[in-house]
Amino acid sequence: MRFPIQNECFLPYFGLVTYLARAIDEAVVNLLGAMGGVLLEGPRGCGKTSTGLHHARSSVRLDESPNHIELASLDPRLLLQGATPRLIDEWQLAPELWNAVRREIDDRRERGQFILSGSSNPRPDPARHSGAGRIGRIRMRPMSLAESARSTREVSLSGLRATQSISGRAALGYAALAEAAVVGGWPALLDATPRQAMTFNRSYCDDLCSSDIRLATGVRHDPIRVRRLLSSISRNLSGEASLATLAADVSADGGSIDPETVRKYLDALAAVYALDELPAWSVALRSKSRLRAKAKLHLADPALACAALGVGPDRLAADPEFFGHIFESMAIRDLRALAGAEEGRLYHYRDNTGMEIDAVIEYPDGSWAALEAKLGHSRIVEAEAHLLTLRDARVDLSKVGAPAFMAIVTGTEFAYTLESGIHVIPLAALGE
Repeated sequence: MRFPIQNECFLPYFGLVTYLARAIDEAVVNLLGAMGGVLLEGPRGCGKTSTGLHHARSSVRLDESPNHIELASLDPRLLLQGATPRLIDEWQLAPELWNAVRREIDDRRERGQFILSGSSNPRPDPARHSGAGRIGRIRMRPMSLAESARSTREVSLSGLRATQSISGRAALGYAALAEAAVVGGWPALLDATPRQAMTFNRSYCDDLCSSDIRLATGVRHDPIRVRRLLSSISRNLSGEASLATLAADVSADGGSIDPETVRKYLDALAAVYALDELPAWSVALRSKSRLRAKAKLHLADPALACAALGVGPDRLAADPEFFGHIFESMAIRDLRALAGAEEGRLYHYRDNTGMEIDAVIEYPDGSWAALEAKLGHSRIVEAEAHLLTLRDARVDLSKVGAPAFMAIVTGTEFAYTLESGIHVIPLAALGE
């Protein structure tokens, strides 16, 4: 799939623009053909409204008028009338609409009736139906390099399962890749300069700490400590920092904070989809090693980490060690977006010997793939060794089967296949 340019619609801040296809578009179509409704959930500004409008035939946007929210409590069915699929944007502003949509789906007994989109999880309500059997969920994230037309897309992620060897060339060099990392995958920043993007991302971080979390959870967390936590996550991006480590960073002012309070802060960031932790892979092992179960820390977009720490393109490019962590998080963002087109789910692997694999994709048919993310050439040999060890000495292949493919995602220029069969893929050459 080449992500062709499609319909015109509105994106935030820049008015009427051309809609760039998203990797999950086909998944939206498939779910609309199978379920009564689809929920698009993800961080503010990642493109949910534009994607919803692209697939909808009518819409109501709850954040446009308080009258819509009042009407949702007085007569919600009035908001549900219109050509289908009907988009209900920012539905969490009137959580009672969820049950109304579910009842309407039951009454109509037709598929593809509604698209809901939301930038946060509403507060728990035992009276709210789960939506099971009626509403399918799709997680949206900021644009991958492929979706934002910053990749040549010469290597297809979905095609790797049927490919013995690859070739291709990246669209971005080292400095341009650093710039792309700082700008991020927000649709609103497609034409932004790095300076404009840094201003946008700093403002995004400020809003997270001062208002977004409070509006979503109803709890007034200390914005200064949330900001310190965001900075700590950014310094530990792509890692497994403990709650105690994060708490120590948050308490840098000389005060103290309980690790469990930090966990609540993390949960609040997750509620607005700003925190996007990568869970550990649960798999049968044939060795005596034991799996580690801690999730890796990732933000919705690594550009937020750069903004939280005041890191621009030049400073990022001059710090290969930190850039390596940012690059890994970029790769995870892109792999999640591209694998989502096939309903693939991402995990990471780490065992008690210290061996780790940055990304494992599990597909609905039970097949799996393993990938390492390495910024430069110097780590390719090490990454190849880790992938071969995972396959040949760790995973019980009699229970899960051989990997569909293994690959090293890099910040280098050329795509090729090693003699071991492991692919080397520049991130800026990767596509769906």
